[in-house]
Amino acid sequence: MKRIGVLTSGGDAPGMNAAIRAVVRKAIYHNLEVFGIYYGYQGLINGDIKKLELGSVGDIIHRGGTVLYTARCEEFKTEEGQQKGIDQLKKFGIEGLVVIGGDGSFKGAKKLSEQGIPTVGVPGTIDNDIPGTDFTIGFDTALNTVIDAVDKIRDTATSHERTYVIEVMGRDAGDLALWAGLADGAETIMIPEVNENMDEIIKRLKRGHERGKKHSIIIVAEGVGSGVDIGRTIQEETKLETRVTVLGHIQRGGSPTARDRVLASRLGAKAVELLLVGEAGQVVGIENNKIVYHAIGDALAQKPAFDQDMYQLSKELSI
Repeated sequence: MKRIGVLTSGGDAPGMNAAIRAVVRKAIYHNLEVFGIYYGYQGLINGDIKKLELGSVGDIIHRGGTVLYTARCEEFKTEEGQQKGIDQLKKFGIEGLVVIGGDGSFKGAKKLSEQGIPTVGVPGTIDNDIPGTDFTIGFDTALNTVIDAVDKIRDTATSHERTYVIEVMGRDAGDLALWAGLADGAETIMIPEVNENMDEIIKRLKRGHERGKKHSIIIVAEGVGSGVDIGRTIQEETKLETRVTVLGHIQRGGSPTARDRVLASRLGAKAVELLLVGEAGQVVGIENNKIVYHAIGDALAQKPAFDQDMYQLSKELSI
């Protein structure tokens, strides 16, 4: 193998640039040529592909987002779209591909691998919802963004003696809400993995108010439902002054933490190593601080791990 490509796909995540940098520099270290594919699978179809040099990835390790840009691409879900992408790879002489993204990105990577294009996935998503890895690139940075926001909201919640509902990202996985809730001492954490009883939440808030509790923080993963609707229900049922904050896309941005930069560097480099030794069709990850890899199909077939013990601890500490 003499020439590889790298692309980012799906939602952006802090640390993607660090992963791109690692892929490019690791490849060049091993005398490979590297081509950046811009705008994800859409750019692959369109042939938006440029050769990358050492200087192409200078001064990007600390930047959020992705210098290769990203886009959703419905066309690549079709056989015709996949064939267009393969034709572009052949046109540029690209013999292997590193895909940085989430589960949707890996479905495309799996299709390419099945059609003879050696492909390795690198998990980059703030949701931390990829099986086969303890952490995904971007999760730690997004988590710290949420924690910082909740700390500030708690200040005003204390000052005004209000209940605050804070909606965070997490459509199918509640790790952001769970970790932030535990770290910030939230009274209630609502996540997709657990069917919370709203009546119980209302009773808990009322009990707290009756024993003199002046404010409460409730963190809601977006996959549970609208934070605005939940806040409205709480105010109607408890008569407590309630405010709602939807953090939204602020969670995606910002300079990646040291943990995310190091994780991205390790995973990006490992992806290149796997291509060099012919271990394609894999997703790299980290388990117990060791870099590992699993077949893309296995990763897609499993459900993300849910830490029931951590959730139980959050319940016990929020009494």
